[in-house]
Amino acid sequence: MAKRFLSSPRDKINYKFREASSELLSDFLINLNKRNKDNIKSLGKCSGTFKEKKLMEHIFLITKDMRLDPLAGYHAVELLQRFMVKHLTDLFTTPTPQGATAEPPRSYEAAVFDKLKEKFPLIIFSCVQLASKMSLHSRMIDTGAAVRFLHSVGLSVSKKAVLDSELMVLKGLEFRLNAPNPLTYVEILLEVLGHNESSTPVDRLYPLCHHVLQFVSLQRTAIYESLLGTTVQWESPTTEHREKFVTVIEDYMLLGGSVIAVATFILYVRKYEQVVKELSNITGISPKSIRDFAGVTLMHIVGASSPVTFT
Repeated sequence: MAKRFLSSPRDKINYKFREASSELLSDFLINLNKRNKDNIKSLGKCSGTFKEKKLMEHIFLITKDMRLDPLAGYHAVELLQRFMVKHLTDLFTTPTPQGATAEPPRSYEAAVFDKLKEKFPLIIFSCVQLASKMSLHSRMIDTGAAVRFLHSVGLSVSKKAVLDSELMVLKGLEFRLNAPNPLTYVEILLEVLGHNESSTPVDRLYPLCHHVLQFVSLQRTAIYESLLGTTVQWESPTTEHREKFVTVIEDYMLLGGSVIAVATFILYVRKYEQVVKELSNITGISPKSIRDFAGVTLMHIVGASSPVTFT
């Protein structure tokens, strides 16, 4: 994509397990569970709109090219989703500029999208930049590095434009940047799993979980469509089915547990059932729900025509 701009990055995953106390893990888990439930309860109609494959792939490539912690990429996706929904809502609820009513219908909407198209690449980068500043494992992207990177990919912007964009996103998010993301759930669930089941090689599962989570994120539409088909027993899903299913799509506790289950099946199939049961105990999610998600994910990984079943 472009040459490297940051030095001393974390070149490989080096997450240390079994160092947190049980009390700390319990607090983390309770907090994550609460935030997950609160997020599901407050879902809007535009949930997931900005988690389309090409957008996520673009963010992951920026994260990789700038050698940021993978967590920054997932965090940036969440910031982009929240900001864009708020930003567009604000734009379209603002009174139409004087004189615009004399123009053809939808001209104001078209003008808004045309203007947004110009800013969108920089908005995406601003979300990555802000996410990098929230990561403890990698250097933050400073303004100079941001300008050099953007110039290298054909965006001619000034330092002021970068700062203005970052401030716009910050204000749009009301300076609330601590958004939960799927990788955080995977990491905490693995930590708790390793604490509860000491024989589970969570340190070996962790790198594979990264690959599985990225696969699920990039194949999000196809995987969840298959999971919906499994849920309604492969009948044609109705609008009502789809509306209710949004809570499943945005359930990061389910996603995190299922990613770990898939990684376990691939590396240590004999431990699969044991791990699924323990994940169920940890998350409160039924073993069947975890198995269904894992089966659909494996179906897409191996290119099968039906979900992988476990006997």
